[in-house]
Amino acid sequence: MSELNEFEIQLMLMLLNGEDDVLRILREQLTNCEVCSRKMTGTGFFSTFRVDDKIESLPSNKSFKFGDVHAEVPGLKHGAGFLLYIDKGRLDMLEGYTYDEGWPKDITKFQLSYIDGKRDLEKLKLSWK
Repeated sequence: MSELNEFEIQLMLMLLNGEDDVLRILREQLTNCEVCSRKMTGTGFFSTFRVDDKIESLPSNKSFKFGDVHAEVPGLKHGAGFLLYIDKGRLDMLEGYTYDEGWPKDITKFQLSYIDGKRDLEKLKLSWK
């Protein structure tokens, strides 16, 4: 098991930002999780999480995914996109992907933004309602 790297931390904080009970519970899970595995695909990655069993799950125990964050990364012409997977009310996996480009070996510089320029929390909530 390992800790999230700086890129994953900043990305997850942005994905889980907002005044909403679902996001609040997922942020609490984030502070109590470890990375079980990281799989590089060549054009992206999958980081799988394990959340401490003592930490609250989402009341609905639903499974869903969402992703409204984009990254500008030196060397990626079109940037990168992300999906956060929730399984049975718990953080499960973070997927990062490029648009037909190779994933950079190391990401030390990056700029994160919401896809539409700003977060649309009402649209985001449709992912878990």
